[in-house]
Amino acid sequence: MDRGIFSVSENAEIADSVFRMELLGDAREIRRPGQFVDVEIDGLFLRRPISVCDWDEGSMVLIYKVVGEGTQRMSRMKPGAALDLLVGLGNGFDASKSGDRPLLVGGGVGVPPLYGLAKRLASEGKRPAAALGFNGEKDVFYVDEFRALGVETLVATVDGTFGTKGFATDLIRGISYDYFYACGPEPMLRAVHAATEADGQLSFEQRMGCGFGACMGCSCRTKYGNKRICRDGPVLEKNEVIV
Repeated sequence: MDRGIFSVSENAEIADSVFRMELLGDAREIRRPGQFVDVEIDGLFLRRPISVCDWDEGSMVLIYKVVGEGTQRMSRMKPGAALDLLVGLGNGFDASKSGDRPLLVGGGVGVPPLYGLAKRLASEGKRPAAALGFNGEKDVFYVDEFRALGVETLVATVDGTFGTKGFATDLIRGISYDYFYACGPEPMLRAVHAATEADGQLSFEQRMGCGFGACMGCSCRTKYGNKRICRDGPVLEKNEVIV
C-alpha cells in the first residue's frame, strides 16, 4: 500500500450516473487486476473505495457510479484537480489460475475491474469470454472496450433494451470455459456460484472503514473463518465462500 497525490486528467460520464476518471500519478503499487484505491474526499470522514479499471506505472482509470455525496463530489471534479489516494489495496484476481478459456462475469460497476483482468489475460495469450449484465441500455458501458481486446463479449439487460433480456448469469449457459472470475452485487455472485461447476474467484463489494484491515469493519464469514474484505479480499475463492 502507498499513499499519493494524483491529478485528474479526464472525468466524463459514460453511462447513466457512471463516470470514467483518468488520474496521473505513481500507480506502481497496483500489481493485480481487481485491486482498489481509497479516495479521500475533502470534508468527508471516510475514504471511498473504488476498484481500478486499468493502469500503468504513471496513470490509472477509475470507473464509478454516483450513489452518494462522495461520488457526487468526484463527478464534479475538473482536469487538474488533485486527489489523495491510498493505492494498491486488496488482493486482486489471481490470473495464473485462469486456464486457456476463462469466463468473466460482471454486473454494473462490477464490470470495471474485469476489464483490467481481461487485458492481462489477453496479453498472456488466453481466450477470455465476458458475460456482462446491466439494468438497461442507458447503463451499459465498456462493451466495445472488451471486444477491442478480442474478448467474446455477451451482454444482458434486465429490461431487454440492449442485448439479451435477463441477467449476466443467463448468458453463462451458452459459453464454454475452464475457470471463472466474477464481480458485482452479492445476489449476482450467489447466482454465479450456483450456476457454475468450474472453480473460480469472486470479488465482493462491501462497505469499508479504513480500507486496509485495521478496523475489522468489513469482516465476513468464510468456510475457513472470518476474513476482511478490504485486506483478505475483495477476491475470495469459490471453495471458501459461504452461500
